[in-house]
Amino acid sequence: MNSHNYSRRKPALSERIAKFSVVTWLIILSVVFSLFTFILIRISEDYINYLALKPENIMQGKYLWTILSHMFAHGSPAHLLINMFVLFSLGGLCEKIIGRKRFVWFYLSAGLFAGLISVLLSYYFGSSELGSRIFGAPDVFMVGASGAIFAIAGLYVTLLPKIKFMILFLPFFSLPAYIMVPLVMITMWILSIVFNWPIGNVAHFGGFLVGFLYGLYLKIKYRKKVARLQKFFR
Repeated sequence: MNSHNYSRRKPALSERIAKFSVVTWLIILSVVFSLFTFILIRISEDYINYLALKPENIMQGKYLWTILSHMFAHGSPAHLLINMFVLFSLGGLCEKIIGRKRFVWFYLSAGLFAGLISVLLSYYFGSSELGSRIFGAPDVFMVGASGAIFAIAGLYVTLLPKIKFMILFLPFFSLPAYIMVPLVMITMWILSIVFNWPIGNVAHFGGFLVGFLYGLYLKIKYRKKVARLQKFFR
C-alpha cells in the first residue's frame, strides 16, 4: 500500500484579501484616505476644498464629490482612531445581520444623507452664532465617518434595542442601545452648543435617523427573523 503525505495548501494572498469583511475594507480605505489627506494638507491647506465637505461650496455647486469623500477623510489621527475603533466594534455584527451588499449601500447612503442634511441645515440656519453652535457654520469644513457610524448605532436601536453599548472611555459602564445611543448623541449636542465644540451633530442625527428607519423597515419585513435574533440579545 502506498502512503502519501498530504499538506494543506495555504490560501494565496488574493484569496485571503477576498475574504476581508466590508468593515475591514472600509477601515483600510478610511486610514489610507485620511493619511493621504494629512499629507496633502501639510503641503497646502488649499487642498482641503477637494477632500472635506463645506456647505458653502456644495450650495454653490463646487466640489460636489466631497459629499462622499468627506466620509473617509478625518481631521486628526485621534479622530481617525476613535472612529475606526467604533466602526470595528459596531460594524462587524451589523454586516453579518444585514449582509455584505446591504451593508455597503446602507453605510454609504447613511453617510451621504448625513452630509447632505448637514449642508442644508448649516447653510440655512447656521449663519448666526447660536445657529452655528446648533447646526454648524456654512463656512466650516466637515470630515469623518461619524454620520455613517451613527447609522449603524441607530439600526441597533431598532433591531437589537437591548444589546449593551459601552462608552469608549468608560469601559465598565454599559447601557442598552435604546438608551445609550440617544443619550450619547444628545449629550454631545448639548456640550458642543455650550462649549462651541466643532462636532458634526447634525450629521450624527442624520445618520442615526437613516439607521433607525432602515431598522424599522427590516423589522417589519423580516419580523420572524428579527424576533429570533433578539432572543440572543435580551
